[in-house]
Amino acid sequence: MQRSYCQRGGDSMTERPILNRNLDSNTFRDYYYLKEELMDFCRKNALPVSGGKIEIADRIAYFLDTGKVLPVPKTKKKAAVISDIEENTKIEPDFICSEKHRAFFKKHIGKGFSFNVAFQNWLKSNSGKTYREAIAAYDQILEDKKKGKTKIDKQFEFNTYIRDFFADNRGKSMEQAIQCWKYKKQLPGHNRYERADLAAIE
Repeated sequence: MQRSYCQRGGDSMTERPILNRNLDSNTFRDYYYLKEELMDFCRKNALPVSGGKIEIADRIAYFLDTGKVLPVPKTKKKAAVISDIEENTKIEPDFICSEKHRAFFKKHIGKGFSFNVAFQNWLKSNSGKTYREAIAAYDQILEDKKKGKTKIDKQFEFNTYIRDFFADNRGKSMEQAIQCWKYKKQLPGHNRYERADLAAIE
């Protein structure tokens, strides 16, 4: 069986583990797997293959932890009811935009606030974080928009990586970008481009 080895900075050589049911969820989330690999795992273990990459990854992580199949929701859950929203209040699971949320953000951000798509996606994927962090995220989203950047969903990490690679390495080839990407996705942690990734082509 072929195994891939990689090294981040001065750390010792690390190995991307084979995706199987003996893996724990924390280790699984530390490494990058293609959606095709995730779907193949689901088929072999009788897990549903519907949904996006993030949803499938959550399903696999739950299975690795419990040995059980996370049911695919047929209907959206109702948002948790919160009486008052403060800056330290945690974002509730299954977030749904409401007038109460709108009033809070207008109070702290200003009358120009709007639930744009990027911010709605951030809120829905960051339950447990505070509304103070949400305010900071909204400001960052607007700043990125002003700079002409478009936030890309996590399942399109490759596109993000290639875009940022060429932004920092004008004149380099697509082949070199892909080589750095392959190197990066073997490493534990995030898959965002870093200048240190150029070690793959040096």
